[in-house]
Amino acid sequence: MPSKPTASLFQDHDVRAALEQRWLALTRQELPSVAAQRGWPIHLDHCFQRVLLDAACSTVWYDVITSRPAYRAAPDDLLNRAVDLAENVLNGEMDISELNRQSLRYRGKVG
Repeated sequence: MPSKPTASLFQDHDVRAALEQRWLALTRQELPSVAAQRGWPIHLDHCFQRVLLDAACSTVWYDVITSRPAYRAAPDDLLNRAVDLAENVLNGEMDISELNRQSLRYRGKVG
């Protein structure tokens, strides 16, 4: 007889779902909505996702996260780091321009 999922399993799933929802809200809505006003070099959701995941991975994200979509395949600790970075950018505590330059350096697109 199969065992029933524990309450902890449901809680873990709920925590992960909330983390993914926060990631999507930040990268699809909140950051893009303030990008022009703040003069940021990026404004599209996928650009924020690239920059923040690269920063969380300390390299190009697809060298670390091999499945797609990346946010869903990312380990919890990595997605937590990316969300924390996004929150810090939104709060003015991190420079998205510098994170973007670093992401481009990882990709060989900037000296």
